[in-house]
Amino acid sequence: MQDFTSPAALENAMALQKFGVGQPVRRKEDDTLVRGQGKYTDDVNLPGQVYAWIVRSSHAHGLIKGIDTTTARAMPGVLGIWTGADLAAANYGPFTCGLPLKNRDGTPLKQTNRTALPTDKVRFVGDPVAFVVAETMNQARDAAEAVEVDIEPLPAVTNAEEATRPGAPQLYDHIPNNVALDYHYGDTAKIEEAFAKAAHVTKLDIVNTRVAVVPMEPRVALASFDKENERYTLQVPTQGVSGNKLMLAKILNVAPEKVRILTGNVGGSFGMKNVGYPEYVCILHAAKELGRPVKWRDERSGSFLSDSHGRDQIIHGELALDAEGHFLAVRLSGYGNLGAYIMGVAPSPLSLNTGKNLASVYRTPLLSVDIKTVLTNMTLMGAYRGAGRPEANYFMERLIDTAADEMGIDRLALRKRNFIKPNQMPFPAASGVTYDSGDFAAVFQKAIQLSDFDNFNKRKRESRKNGKLRGIAVGSYLEVTAPPSGELGKITFDADGGVTLTTGTLDYGQGHATPFAQVLSAQLGVPFEKIRLEQSDSDLVRFGNGTGGSRSITATGQAIVEASQLVIAKGKQAAAHLLEASEADIEFADGRFTIAGTDRTIDIMELAQRMREGKLPEGVPASLDVDHATTSTESAFPNGCHVAEVEVDPDTGVVQVVAYTGVNDFGTVVNPMIVAGQLHGGVAQGIGQALMEHVRYDESGQPITGSLMDYALPRASDIPMMAVGDHPVPAKTNPLGTKGCGEAGCAGSLSTVVNAVIDALSEHGVKHLDMPLTAEKVWRAIQDGKASKAA
Repeated sequence: MQDFTSPAALENAMALQKFGVGQPVRRKEDDTLVRGQGKYTDDVNLPGQVYAWIVRSSHAHGLIKGIDTTTARAMPGVLGIWTGADLAAANYGPFTCGLPLKNRDGTPLKQTNRTALPTDKVRFVGDPVAFVVAETMNQARDAAEAVEVDIEPLPAVTNAEEATRPGAPQLYDHIPNNVALDYHYGDTAKIEEAFAKAAHVTKLDIVNTRVAVVPMEPRVALASFDKENERYTLQVPTQGVSGNKLMLAKILNVAPEKVRILTGNVGGSFGMKNVGYPEYVCILHAAKELGRPVKWRDERSGSFLSDSHGRDQIIHGELALDAEGHFLAVRLSGYGNLGAYIMGVAPSPLSLNTGKNLASVYRTPLLSVDIKTVLTNMTLMGAYRGAGRPEANYFMERLIDTAADEMGIDRLALRKRNFIKPNQMPFPAASGVTYDSGDFAAVFQKAIQLSDFDNFNKRKRESRKNGKLRGIAVGSYLEVTAPPSGELGKITFDADGGVTLTTGTLDYGQGHATPFAQVLSAQLGVPFEKIRLEQSDSDLVRFGNGTGGSRSITATGQAIVEASQLVIAKGKQAAAHLLEASEADIEFADGRFTIAGTDRTIDIMELAQRMREGKLPEGVPASLDVDHATTSTESAFPNGCHVAEVEVDPDTGVVQVVAYTGVNDFGTVVNPMIVAGQLHGGVAQGIGQALMEHVRYDESGQPITGSLMDYALPRASDIPMMAVGDHPVPAKTNPLGTKGCGEAGCAGSLSTVVNAVIDALSEHGVKHLDMPLTAEKVWRAIQDGKASKAA
């Protein structure tokens, strides 16, 4: 026991200040990762390991007439070849979508019930039809190329709107017109009335382009099967081991305890690795059949075919305004492209999430969304950074800029005129959610100042002298983070003097270990450097909803706070015994239990050690360990205002983002350095989609962007230095007041970059261009504008 003012106590207080909430503490894992010492799935190998290769369809749509494996089976090293018939005989379940989405008539979403390998037909180029396992990867690949697949081609369709028309190719007999979900939200009668009385209606057709995810680490998996215990183990990069375990157990038709998921370091995901894939079922099946571990690793060309894609909507947007420019109603209608199968949360970003985020920071009384999510002969759709939130904000901000131009109202004034005011909080948005906090006008004004918006015209004149066009755009955004869900917050005081925090979120680049340790250290006074994070083993993570929807710091943060209160309660009981005092007289602060009004105290780490030594009477806790899970973590509403400034070379059409400013309200910021990094990454991905990224298929369903040779990603030279500002208004939906930041960069950048380019091109009469704003597209728009003027 130590005096409260002892050097040790002072050192602890200084450590809490250095590593506490709000401090830019360096990420714990960076030293390991930058030295190349991280452990990714492909770094893991097991004794007796063999290798799988997937045989994929080269047709976008067709009937499987037969698969001849005779030649391939006789090739060196081949241990087995399996087709859809083999997996069907094993009675595995299908991949489905678990969301309770409803059609406008109240019927549920139509499921595609994807099997790991099809037996009837293929539905996109890259659809797996068989797989080979051999002693080496090259032997498996060679044998896979010798498998002869007889497919009778069928007509294909890749455009979501065209897929709904009479006579279009049908992917499934039970899904008429390929419409899996006919989503509707809003009061149609009231919306029609609002548009009828509007002084002005802005209408805009917008294509939200399909993008590939392209994480640095391709998908890879290592499967093994314990015959004695009849237990599967899968080492695989995920966004949460607990949820993936339950999903896989359901498909394998085994009890959850018969499946173990292990995830090491993950080289990016952005939503794509948060679902199961057919390859995992295939190699688990082979591991059980062969009695040997089986590894599968994708290549980049395979990733373009088989990884889920993002975005892809055809939208008609309308904004109704009164004569002064007040918003009366906004509505969207159109189509979302699901690709060939429905898995994970795919329909939600295209429909529900778009509607939930459309109202953004504006007092929009009425809102409606009518979107058909449609099956086509393309790679399946999935969540991609923001998953509906960047899309919705993009649609709204494009409508606002267009309305300002059409009505002759300053675009900044139009936004300020419609902001929700702080005194209107909590605000019931037309989207059906209630915003708990925010000061949108103040965030907006701070972004204007930080970006030096008032001096833009001076910079524009300088650009003109250099033969360049210059444009600027200001755009607000608001996100509704992941829906209410629980999360694990298990705290274990280890025998070696460390503390392990176990939670069901999972770090795939966000840097969880540091901010989680900051929160735990602030709550319990546990030394920052002694805190370990466990997220990677489903045997240890008994519960969790994974990382996604910008939920991690909010969900795990709440779990830490609640678990810490339970630790303190147990500590007070034990401290009362050891300090020979009444439990009611024990106080806790800064990591120490103290008898109120005295200098008699014990540090939490010392208390944990004393409790481990035992000899405590009955009724006193034997340890400080707590295994706790929150029942629910509410959504939060991160928001901000971004400003993008671009230069356009009119001779080539090349666009350069020359300045970027982002002012954000993320509520309580636990680690500002990590938050800034997350924002930078999201903005970079938004710039990529706005200017260059686009997954394309030809009319027959053949992909024509199948590698990094023909799919453009932004490089360092495409990304400007960014000015980042903060205007935190703590959330009231969670005890830390956090709002989430992981996807905000995408939400703010899509609209600002596109609107800035349109602003630059406005002198040539350009009103709208769809992403990506490639050099060719921009150059042609300029030439068309010149031709129109000349005429």
